[in-house]
Amino acid sequence: MAIHNFAAAWMTDEHQMLFDTASRFFKEQWAPKDEAWRQAGMMDRSAWEEAGANGFLCASMPEEYGGAGGDFGHEAVLILAQGTAGISGFGGSLHSGIVAPYILHHGTEEQKKRWLSRLATGELIGAIAMTEPGTGSDLQAVRTTAVREGDEYVLDGSKCFISGAGSTDVLIVMARTGEDGAKGISCFLVPTATPGYSVARVERKMGQHASDTCQIVFDNCRVPASALLGKEGEGYKIALSNLEAGRIGIAAQSIGMARAAFEAAVRYAKERVTFGVPIIEHQAVNFRLADMNTLLDAARLMVWRAATLKDAGKPCLKEASMAKMFASEAAEKIASDAIQIHGGVGYTSDFPVERIYRDVRICQIYEGANDIQRLVIGRSIAAE
Repeated sequence: MAIHNFAAAWMTDEHQMLFDTASRFFKEQWAPKDEAWRQAGMMDRSAWEEAGANGFLCASMPEEYGGAGGDFGHEAVLILAQGTAGISGFGGSLHSGIVAPYILHHGTEEQKKRWLSRLATGELIGAIAMTEPGTGSDLQAVRTTAVREGDEYVLDGSKCFISGAGSTDVLIVMARTGEDGAKGISCFLVPTATPGYSVARVERKMGQHASDTCQIVFDNCRVPASALLGKEGEGYKIALSNLEAGRIGIAAQSIGMARAAFEAAVRYAKERVTFGVPIIEHQAVNFRLADMNTLLDAARLMVWRAATLKDAGKPCLKEASMAKMFASEAAEKIASDAIQIHGGVGYTSDFPVERIYRDVRICQIYEGANDIQRLVIGRSIAAE
């Protein structure tokens, strides 16, 4: 079927081989463990080490720092493979596509040597802490403070909805070191073993149950001055420097999960018989599948376009926002239609489509809610 032909213009034989290898690994090795991870509220630590051993972490990072020396396309196909296998709790896209590049592009040589190779092997897990209660997408309103005292910074404040905060080893934290607004924000590398760091609450979520999402607190949390990433006052600029990668990553995750829902619907429609024929032969079901396939392909092409621009080093903030917005909304519609095709059993946990629906819904919210994406797109249109 055409749904299996996911090659894009920028996908080399190497990209395709990585996608095939990763898809097979995720489906054969991780999918059988996924329910246990969901029950536990996080993935096993060993899964991260397996990902590192197989080259699924920091694929685009230079080899000198322990990465695979690939490009952004390698990261994108890994995210897609993960979603296609129904694995939503793995924070590899955040770890490899956002945390590691922040350190690579803005860190000192000492910071790179300390963190990057161990992030690439899965020995350490990385995450990022931006969102705060009451601020949401408004990063300029960050209230967590970092006060310089001698050779240390003292962090105080709280963050919410932080993915992986209960299992991560190092957090990139945005905190206020100066005046109100963007210019007063700085960025820090904070080991979670640091005294004064604590997880205040683990959220109970609609979906993505194998990913721990937490509220965290910094209470007189002291880190050395060498923990500063970049310079004081550069935190906001650093945060904006990799927005495209995060948004394209969520778009790729969306189409991966949408593809899994679509394939499940096609399988069921071929197996389920009513009135003497498989339901795929009923026009209502067939037309629904046609719409789902069209949405999936359109979303896929938008993601590939944004990824192509990103890999070429061209500006693509508008295209990344369009891909993230469209793919996440298309994925919810596809997952909903997959449930409809399954009928009553689609609403039960006996089939994967209800779980995919719950998992994919967050893609319209994190990495910038879709209303923010519309704002970015609209401003770009006005400026053209």
